[in-house]
Amino acid sequence: MFRKVHYRLTLLCAGTTIAILLVMSLIYLYVSETGLSQSQFLSFQHAMDNFVHNFKQQNVITHEWLSHMEANNSYWIRITDNGVPLLFNQRKLDQNRLAVEEEALACFSASFSVENTDPSDEDTDYHLEFPFTASTGADYYACVARISQEQQHTEILVLYPLQELNAKIKSQRLHFALIDLAAVFLLSLFSFFFTKKLLAPIEQNRKEQIQFVAAASHELRTPLAVILSSVSAIKKASPEEEENFLSTIDSEGRRMSRLINDMLLLSQADARAFPIRLQPVECDTLLLNSFESFEPMAKEKNISFAISLPQAALPPCLCDAERFRQVIAILLHNAISYTPSGGSISMALSLDTVKKSETFVLSVIDNGIGIPDEEKEKIFQRFYRSDRSRSIKDHFGLGLPIASEIVRSLGGTIHVADTPGGGSTFLVCLPFRFCSKAPMFDNHKGICYNKNTKKALPTDDQPLD
Repeated sequence: MFRKVHYRLTLLCAGTTIAILLVMSLIYLYVSETGLSQSQFLSFQHAMDNFVHNFKQQNVITHEWLSHMEANNSYWIRITDNGVPLLFNQRKLDQNRLAVEEEALACFSASFSVENTDPSDEDTDYHLEFPFTASTGADYYACVARISQEQQHTEILVLYPLQELNAKIKSQRLHFALIDLAAVFLLSLFSFFFTKKLLAPIEQNRKEQIQFVAAASHELRTPLAVILSSVSAIKKASPEEEENFLSTIDSEGRRMSRLINDMLLLSQADARAFPIRLQPVECDTLLLNSFESFEPMAKEKNISFAISLPQAALPPCLCDAERFRQVIAILLHNAISYTPSGGSISMALSLDTVKKSETFVLSVIDNGIGIPDEEKEKIFQRFYRSDRSRSIKDHFGLGLPIASEIVRSLGGTIHVADTPGGGSTFLVCLPFRFCSKAPMFDNHKGICYNKNTKKALPTDDQPLD
């Protein structure tokens, strides 16, 4: 499916950009060729003005001067004096040239009549330039002029072949065609890799969803099988055995309930509807309560458990107390689960002011089995469990992903490092911008204010999704 979408997006992206490129190229070519033709025609008109002016000023027109004009400017010049061609023109025996000249004169007669000017008026001096295409398909600029002096009437026809101009236009079109072909190839290549990179997160997300469903199905299958087998066994069990089977059913049912609740919590995070309610929280008090709750569990496994808090009172943190307590519980539960008997766990809270950026830092340190470097990022993936932890039944591989989502929703970060001497150290950092440095809390209204702005801050009654 993604391959077909990839190809279609590539075609859409490349097709759109290529169409825009071609349209812009055609517009540029049209403007460029029009400007080139107009510039060339204006240059021809200016040259003809000078030619006719110089012709009028000369009393004697020599063959040398006419030949020089033709050779240097690629002109075809035809001059008649009272209707009689000059000897210069009589030497021209090229029939094709003569035919083109006659066509030019015929085109001039038709065009000149359109201008409502009578060419039979012998006292009229004029010269007119116009583009002209011969029957052979060749393009020319033509100039027809009449000079009347006393009883002498001189008619001049000048043709300027446009082979050079057409060659420039064709060369320009060829260059643009080659450039456009190269651009089409590069744009297609770019679109292919760009759309592939664009779809990569979506494809990865779909793979993770498939893995999530498969892992969830696997995790749910085991307790469900135990429940069904216990129900079947109850039918044949004695009254004393029924109590054991009912206890097993209750335990596995609770396990399934925890798994389903965790998955629902993660689905809310995916939908950007993670329930977060902000309120001023005394984090040191929260840590002490968590320490007292997990201390019996640590003693049961013969694990040394300690807590470290700063001597100075910490400012209240603007966060979700229940969610933050959940993060602490997940980290402590993992630490106790993966630390062998006789090990040690310590928990600390501090306010880091490095680089003028105040940050609450919670650390949970153990000297347990540790986490390999290649797994440090993977442990925050859903249902991921290293081989050493798969034997622990109560761990589904969702605790750390939930902790990560909660910390992210609070605007903080969570990462893991190695403990010197062995074990793992989890660090949770909450930026001080989520903390009320000097809050005012109205106990009567239940609203937390900022002292500087006097604006109400979100509280329990104002959820932040």
